[in-house]
Amino acid sequence: MTAPLTATDFSADLALALRLADAADAQSLPRFDAADLQVSLKADHSHVTDADLATERAIREILHAERPGDGILGEEYGTEGDTSRQWIIDPIDGTANFLRGVPLWGTMIALAVDGDPQVGVVSMPALGRRWWASAGNGSWTATSGEPRRISVSGVDSLDDASVSFQSISQWADAGKLPELMALTDRVWRDRAYGDIFSYMLLAEGRLDMVAEFDVKEYDIAAAVPIVREAGGRMTSFDGEDTLSALSALASNGILHASFLSLFRDVQRS
Repeated sequence: MTAPLTATDFSADLALALRLADAADAQSLPRFDAADLQVSLKADHSHVTDADLATERAIREILHAERPGDGILGEEYGTEGDTSRQWIIDPIDGTANFLRGVPLWGTMIALAVDGDPQVGVVSMPALGRRWWASAGNGSWTATSGEPRRISVSGVDSLDDASVSFQSISQWADAGKLPELMALTDRVWRDRAYGDIFSYMLLAEGRLDMVAEFDVKEYDIAAAVPIVREAGGRMTSFDGEDTLSALSALASNGILHASFLSLFRDVQRS
């Protein structure tokens, strides 16, 4: 996840991804906090709403029409195609927030080439915010005004770092509570902002590290180019450059080695 982005022109793909986000928002936002929202449990006991399903269907319909040769991986409807170019979709990241009326949720859309995300769009319509990036063109955000370029922080000491750890139970389930305790003892500030919003705060320089476990490709793919193009670094918790390690560690880049070293010291002790 930290390989250099190529100089390939992804402008047309980014424009499409932004239109996909428009279509997603049109499906999800009207269902947010709706009295008749339909909620069910999936096989893994996670929640899914009618908005999750409708949002992913809307994205897939456009991709089928405009990128019929590309593959698709989506949280709700699985994988289609077997090509080097794959669109990776999380229709509503933060479904638990969505169904409880908490506005910290969003749609994540990425285009990966040979497994490396090159385009990423994150739309959080309940906040009126969107973030996007493509290879070599920087990371951007917008509300109702003009887009502005964003970048990670310049914090260079763990003593001054502000981090988001997602949840205590998540780290406990991964057998990483000692690492979490060491982290919170070491840094300036720790919070659990949760889900995709944490990565966007990192890309804007408001946080210096985000780490989580039990993540699938669609949970993090869109964040990868946004974090990288903002100047940050994103790997697995163990420092691997992969989307499929079921963990993620994102940082401002400057402190990445320090966080990895901190966690490894705990594992050795």
